[in-house]
Amino acid sequence: MPNPSETAKQGIVIHIDGASRGNPGPAAYGVVAESEDGKPVAAFSKYLGEATNNRAEYQALVAALDFARSNGYRRLLVLSDSELLVRQMRGEYKVKSDGLKPLWERARRAAAAFESWSIRHVPREQNRESDRLANQALDRAEDAT
Repeated sequence: MPNPSETAKQGIVIHIDGASRGNPGPAAYGVVAESEDGKPVAAFSKYLGEATNNRAEYQALVAALDFARSNGYRRLLVLSDSELLVRQMRGEYKVKSDGLKPLWERARRAAAAFESWSIRHVPREQNRESDRLANQALDRAEDAT
């Protein structure tokens, strides 16, 4: 019989969002993690400085993958409202931007370490909390200047 703490850590659902005010411009990301049954696990954001929206989206993905791995999760579902990121991670679109390739490669390597993982595109309305966190990080950075 599995240890209860091991079963609790098997799977996680993570909403990610990147935001940039200007493209490029001040950028940040937001990440919201919940258990497979919808219970809150973690929520965090980070101001990135000057970046494109797509770079912020990839930074959010890398942060989510790092969080899941460092907290012992073995299965992962990532939800993003960035169709470009989702399709690139699925291999449906090529990564043409030299600025995104290193982040894409890092994300692919990190994702491969999970027992199973998937990424799904969701409408913005289903990604509100991660969007709110990303914009909150941008607002805090603007207020600090």
